Amino acid sequence: QVQLVESGGGLVQAGGSLRLSCAASGRTFSSSVMAWFRQAPGKEREFVAGINWSGGRRHYTESVKGRFTISRDNAKNTVFLQMNSLKPEDTAIYYCALDLGGTVKTMERAYDYWGQGTQVTVSS
Repeated sequence: QVQLVESGGGLVQAGGSLRLSCAASGRTFSSSVMAWFRQAPGKEREFVAGINWSGGRRHYTESVKGRFTISRDNAKNTVFLQMNSLKPEDTAIYYCALDLGGTVKTMERAYDYWGQGTQVTVSS
């Protein structure tokens, strides 16, 4: 069984930065794809960024390219999301997800385990 625990959310002004972390339990982390999704009030959950097991392949949704960076530390079973130049439209609950498969996918149903989410609020 895998457990994912997010941290690092909070309230920040537009233009500011936050770094989210997701710590994973279990022995599958280093061979798994990791991703961040988000869900804004009244909207469906959407893919934000994903990274393959080695960190050599990363994929971002268009709206965060150039502002967000996903990375991972397999020795610490942790994936990160560095968020810069934050905008009010980035306000959402951010979820960490793990896919036991080998390639980064953007569909929710591809992911096998989910964290409980962390709130990010960007004020204008």
